[in-house]
Amino acid sequence: MTQDDPLPPLRDVIERHDLRARKSLGQNFLLDLNLTAKIARQAGDLSACDVLEIGPGPGGLTRGLLSEGARKILAIEKDARCLPALAEIADAYPNRLDVIEGDALAIDPLAHLTPPIRVASNLPYNVGTELLIRWLTPKQWPPFWDSLTLMFQREVAQRITAETGSKAYGRLAILSQWRCDARIVLHLPPEAFCPPPKVSSAVVHLKMLPEPRFPADFKTLEHVVAAAFNQRRKMLRSSLKSVSPDIEDMLAAAGIKPTERAEQVSLEKFCALAREVAKA
Repeated sequence: MTQDDPLPPLRDVIERHDLRARKSLGQNFLLDLNLTAKIARQAGDLSACDVLEIGPGPGGLTRGLLSEGARKILAIEKDARCLPALAEIADAYPNRLDVIEGDALAIDPLAHLTPPIRVASNLPYNVGTELLIRWLTPKQWPPFWDSLTLMFQREVAQRITAETGSKAYGRLAILSQWRCDARIVLHLPPEAFCPPPKVSSAVVHLKMLPEPRFPADFKTLEHVVAAAFNQRRKMLRSSLKSVSPDIEDMLAAAGIKPTERAEQVSLEKFCALAREVAKA
């Protein structure tokens, strides 16, 4: 259930705490609380969920998630300057916001969260893709999270949701769509941020699948896909030579023409190829 936000406008908070966004931290702050609430709603009903948020900054999205009913939020923030502003939010929403100062790449959040867990973040540009890949490639599947609602540069969002045959289609699309339903749910222009970045942004929602979309050994699939897209202009019989000397026979068994290039091969056929490689 939506709750009125009792705190002052975000622009006032930023000015009072002198929170100028730092490029070195990949920061671009969202100031429009109507917009942050809209992003929060893309994560679905949060009333029975804990939420992990990375890089909350002054707390625009944090406030949106709380006002939209999140049971509890764990926010991980590297910039100590933002902690007083986040403390004010925690006071306004008692027992619903925990803040950890530190690097999200070095912190295990699970000790602080109770399932079901969703991740919702305006990710810092400089670590966004690395965090996504970590969340998509845990040692065990299903992962700790039910869904990811994440903001990226539009180019990255397009790579996550790309279809076979498109220029954006590659390793990130296969990694995301093998284990998730992935779609772009919101586009944001540069002027929505302070300071405005040079690129547009988009929010991607990824819903975890209980089982991968097609059977395949993860390490084998990743190896095959990486080899194929590392030389994406070459035909697969050439780009995949390093995978196996019998790669042409394996391609044929998977229903793939050896003369095709990586971007022409669907996720389903890449999984079929991974199974053929694993047999050997």
